Amino acid sequence: QLQLVESGGGLVQTGGSLRLSCAASGFKLNYYAIGWFRQAPGKEREGVSCISSGGGSTNYADSVKGRFTISRDNAKNTVYLQMNSLKPEDTAVYYCARSNIFRRCVPFDYDYWGQGTQVTVSS
Repeated sequence: QLQLVESGGGLVQTGGSLRLSCAASGFKLNYYAIGWFRQAPGKEREGVSCISSGGGSTNYADSVKGRFTISRDNAKNTVYLQMNSLKPEDTAVYYCARSNIFRRCVPFDYDYWGQGTQVTVSS
């Protein structure tokens, strides 16, 4: 059964850090670009950061550049999102998803999604 499972979310104070994990089962993650997306209440889902299948290319939303780092360990079939200097506006449900192409970090390009993990940053 194909699955993407996010973990690592939680409640953190402003300025704190979290590391999200996206673990794949049922398929080899190394064939796919992987993206992290988030959706806050009342807002559209947006791209946070995406990484190519080999890990050599990444992109980030302007709002998280310099604070978030995406990485992948294909041997562990897992992609990570290290989030530092968190702000209240980072509060959202975070999703990971896979794509056959690495082009734009937009939900339209990604076809298989996890269930999400909640990140809440208190002020």
